[in-house]
Amino acid sequence: MRYRFEFRPYRRRFVRPLATSHGTWDIRDGIILCLSDETNIGWGEIAPISWFGSETIEQALSFCRQLPTEITEETIFSIPDELPACQFGFESALWGGGNGEWGVGSGRQGGQGGQGGQGGQGGQGGQGGISYPSPPLSLSPPPHSLTYSALLPAGEAALEQWQKLWEQGYRTFKWKIGVYAIAYELKIFELLTQALPPSAKLRLDANGGLSYEDANLWLWTCDNIHINNRIRVEIEFIEQPLRVDQLQRMLELSYCYETKIALDESVATLKQLECSFQQGWRDIFVIKPGIVGSPSRLRQFCQKHKIDAVFSSVFETEIGRQAALKLAAELSQYNRAVGFGVNHFFEQEKDNWLENLWKF
Repeated sequence: MRYRFEFRPYRRRFVRPLATSHGTWDIRDGIILCLSDETNIGWGEIAPISWFGSETIEQALSFCRQLPTEITEETIFSIPDELPACQFGFESALWGGGNGEWGVGSGRQGGQGGQGGQGGQGGQGGQGGISYPSPPLSLSPPPHSLTYSALLPAGEAALEQWQKLWEQGYRTFKWKIGVYAIAYELKIFELLTQALPPSAKLRLDANGGLSYEDANLWLWTCDNIHINNRIRVEIEFIEQPLRVDQLQRMLELSYCYETKIALDESVATLKQLECSFQQGWRDIFVIKPGIVGSPSRLRQFCQKHKIDAVFSSVFETEIGRQAALKLAAELSQYNRAVGFGVNHFFEQEKDNWLENLWKF
């Protein structure tokens, strides 16, 4: 089967810069893909995060530009592992074509359109043949089986933000740590855990930014909150306390404390996920479908090993989000909230944003 291939790059500015131990993130760059045949259209998204271990946006664009205007399944399944975000985007578009199961993949051709030129901007001549998902993509309902975790800003801004998110229905929150001095963050942590209702769950995300000593202090603090029963909020886990090259130390820490540890950057891609499992990690795996690689291979791994996985956003649009949530609903084994409560970091998209993107 041959598919017509088109793509468009996009840019989205964060309402407020996202501060993590990696630095400050101002703009999300990505690529929307469209695969079509005589009757069906499938949409996909490439949303790299290079500092997590995926390709760069420049590498993804270069890959798309060198492709012809018609590609096959063989082309898609031969995308190298060095381009995991591309693997996810192209497979999502392929499986989305016409079956509607991915929420945004279903569309119908309005006409044949032209073949355009080289892959580049995907063949400009075919605009008349594309039927855009409408009403807005967000109306493709997410799987009902999922609950959502909301991302809080780093620092004291979290003390104000959580209440708005609680009113929107969130009961699990993730707060970035390792951004400021630990003494300052511990003070905010105490205020935050005192302010949150008892039924709330809190995740702490260090993005690999803690020293070994600071990681011990955070884990000890969380354990003592539970032991002394001073705070009734559940600390669900600390995410990626140490750098990627410190897996053995994180394994040691996981044996020493009651508070669970989740790997994130250490399992960003399928290759890393498999390697960490082989080295003995059996606690929580944070999986970002948008950069992990091939959805079909991820499905095989999760179904074989029954891992304790938390699925998380890469700040993608609704196209990548719906594909990722479909995987999360299928592969989550432990009913943990998915980390897709991030929409408040962007301005709301217009209903016709995809059609507008395709005009250029």
